[in-house]
Amino acid sequence: MPTSPTVRRRQLSTELRRLRLESGHTLESAAEALETSRGKISHIETGRRKKPSMIDINALLDLYGVTDPRQREAVLNLTRQSRETGWWTRYDDVFTGAYVGLEAEASRIDTYEPMVVPGLLQTREYAAEMAEATLNHRDAQRYVEARMRRQEILEREDAPDVWAIMEEASLRRLEPWPDLLFGQLDRLIQAATVPGAVTLQLVPMQAGLHPGVAGAFAIMQFADAPTVVYAETLTDGLYVERSEEIDAYRRAFDHLQGFALSTRETVSLLRDLKP
Repeated sequence: MPTSPTVRRRQLSTELRRLRLESGHTLESAAEALETSRGKISHIETGRRKKPSMIDINALLDLYGVTDPRQREAVLNLTRQSRETGWWTRYDDVFTGAYVGLEAEASRIDTYEPMVVPGLLQTREYAAEMAEATLNHRDAQRYVEARMRRQEILEREDAPDVWAIMEEASLRRLEPWPDLLFGQLDRLIQAATVPGAVTLQLVPMQAGLHPGVAGAFAIMQFADAPTVVYAETLTDGLYVERSEEIDAYRRAFDHLQGFALSTRETVSLLRDLKP
């Protein structure tokens, strides 16, 4: 699986905070000892400093009393990997936040979309219409290119397990544009019927109120990093990492599966939507 600098930066941040706490240092005492600012160390620990310097990390390891060569090298290797550049950085004008970097290394993605087709399953034409609808029309071509590039993770040999739940209403909304709708239906049917590709469920119109009314979210699990939940907002999103909050989203997703049609019923409804 490709190494995502976003995930490695999270791992590095977690490890440095653990080492600081074990050494008995606060952010203030560490900053004073290294004659630097509290904010600088805090930014390294929270991942806000995207390319932490090897000099700074070595100094922190010295301060925290990390003398085991293997442990030091493991942390320094995380630092090197966190400094790499992911493909998505070329689309900084399109993507905001860390989501795509996390998605790139997730081993499992459970996602719920109440208003639109999940990004990993959108057709090029649908993505272009989304660019117009979300006021990204000035960068529509780059928006579509970036969206299609994201979908390449589904073609990898180590593709993540994706379980997508979406609303029937998001497809009904396309009925005035039959060509757009039919193309998107074909894409969803293909994704849902290819073994091992994507598990897809539709929440029918008659389902009523359910746990997804609060909005879109994605639960991302990793082979060697903690689970993170992304809850969508208008401008970026909220990243949830506390275990009790992640459990709440997991319960919501589990309940949504009960409100949604089965995978077989979902495919049947998708086909019925095409006259």
